[in-house]
Parts: sequence; C-alpha cells; structure tokens
Amino acid sequence: MSASMPLFLTRLFRPFTSSTRLGLNPDGSSASATASTMPEGAEKATVAAGCFWGVEHIFRKHYDGKGLLDAKVGYIGGDTKNPSYRAVCSGRTGHAEALQIIFDPTRVSYRELLELFYKMHDPTTKNRQGGDAGTQYRSGIFYHDAEQEKVARDVTERVQKEWWRAGSISTEIAPAGEWYDAETYHQLYLDKNPGGYECPAHYVRSFPPLSTSSS
Repeated sequence: MSASMPLFLTRLFRPFTSSTRLGLNPDGSSASATASTMPEGAEKATVAAGCFWGVEHIFRKHYDGKGLLDAKVGYIGGDTKNPSYRAVCSGRTGHAEALQIIFDPTRVSYRELLELFYKMHDPTTKNRQGGDAGTQYRSGIFYHDAEQEKVARDVTERVQKEWWRAGSISTEIAPAGEWYDAETYHQLYLDKNPGGYECPAHYVRSFPPLSTSSS
C-alpha cells in the first residue's frame, strides 16, 4: 500500500485474507476463543470503541507493565456464531470490534481502565468513530459481573456530566456474551504495521480528573 495513500482509504483496504489466521473453522470463520488460564487474582475487561487496532494500541501504550497482563482484539455482542472479519464488517452479524483485557487489579483498577476508555474515543457518535460508520464500530462496555456493571454505569454517568456535556453518550452497557478472537493478523496490528490506519477519533483527551463517590 502506498505510503501516500490517505488514511481513510487505508482503512477501506484493511485485509480480508485469512491466509495468516490460526485456528480456523472449516468455513473460514474464526474459532471461538477458549478460556485462557488467567493468573491468580487477574480480572477481565471488555470494551468496544471503534476500529480495534487503535483501541488495542492505546491501551497497551498506557498500561503495558502497569497492570495490563494481556489483550486481544475480537468480536462480541452479536448473534452469529464464529464470525469472520469480513462478516463483521458487513454489519449483519451484530458484533462490535472490541478489545478484551486481562489485568491485575492491584496495579490498575477497572475504573481506571474505563476512564481511559472514555478519554480515548468519542462516545457521543452513535455507531461511528471518525469516518468508520456501522454498528460494528459502536461504543460499548461489556461487563463480566455485577460489580463491573455498577462501576461502568457510575463512570458513564460521571463522564456524561463532567467530560462529554456537549453530547449524549451512546455507549452500550451490556453483559459480556460470547467472545471470538479476531484473526491473527489483527492482533498487535499497529505494532507490526507502524504506518497502519489509526482512526482520527482515537487519541487521549486532556480531561480533568473525574469526581469520585463520596460514599
């Protein structure tokens, strides 16, 4: 791909090939993620904020070595089994491009991860980030237990009042359903392709510290 190609065209030509993918089903779709052995005391966070290349890149940049133990990009929130990237891009599977993080809560809290989530994308543009439009690019928090749901709703309420007052937050807050790892070539994409597409909506905003509960 020419280095002079505009970023939005680079995004349009994201690879559809499955030749580098591991763990394919016979029909070429991605295999459902098997539960990895999580370190003792580790927790899981799952968020969607548009093109998952940039979401993964920003979270790793901020929290590698600071509590982030592992991260994978993939698909969640849909109603089709074993979706491929091509199928998700069609918008017909219902899935969102998402990031799943394994983290050490003694080093970084779930609340801190969600605060970065709300700083690094625009949650007020429904089903869109930058020029990427479609339900697969929606903003979402997929919680793994009741405590995560409580934190997600509290943080969302606060950022609406304190950070994103000019618009209405459209972030979906829902239970984490079945997760599917994205194809191998999507993992660590911007580390392997430094000149690759980055959504222009993906950058960390300089918001003031968020208020905390008095209780």
